[in-house]
Amino acid sequence: MEEKLKRLEEITRQISGMPAEDFALSKKFWQEKNYKKGEFYNEYKNVCKYFGFVISGVFRIYKYHEPTGTERNVLFFTNNQFMSSFKSFLTQTSCEYYTEAMSNSETLYIHYDHLHHLYDISPAWERFGRIYAESSLNELMTNTEGFLFRTPEDRYLEMLKLHPDIMQSVPLYHVASYLGIEGPSLSRIRKRMMHPASGKEKTPALK
Repeated sequence: MEEKLKRLEEITRQISGMPAEDFALSKKFWQEKNYKKGEFYNEYKNVCKYFGFVISGVFRIYKYHEPTGTERNVLFFTNNQFMSSFKSFLTQTSCEYYTEAMSNSETLYIHYDHLHHLYDISPAWERFGRIYAESSLNELMTNTEGFLFRTPEDRYLEMLKLHPDIMQSVPLYHVASYLGIEGPSLSRIRKRMMHPASGKEKTPALK
């Protein structure tokens, strides 16, 4: 547990400059939970009451379209990323999506009430909450604009920046669903992204 908290502390410091003494206020509230592949972090119509941090593994947020019996992936969460069903968690209303473990995964999590208690007693935690909400909105807007204005190849490269190991962790049809394309189109994109000499997939440089 202590090593996991150290990693969490490092990520919160990178994101918001969280001082060690402020992070220490939160230690008693974080709990750990392991998920097996296929288990749900949050289910449809449930209120998301926990703010998670992925130690290892992959989760997806998806929506089930009942008339067609199809699923559409909206977001992935991978190592060292915070996780919640954004709208449900922020508003404490029932969720229209599922959040599912795509592999055996390790997490830390904190209850909504405890997180808001930290906001009340610590300006550093309140700052972290603001930055998290802003980054969540930015990610959702980027995804929306991507579908409207960017090519599938651009969306694919952006996905690799956020989740460098995703192609080794989930079936290709889940990635295709996230990108809004069919499996054969994803295969063609991946082929074009390969280095001709090595046959290895390009990894975009992080800015």
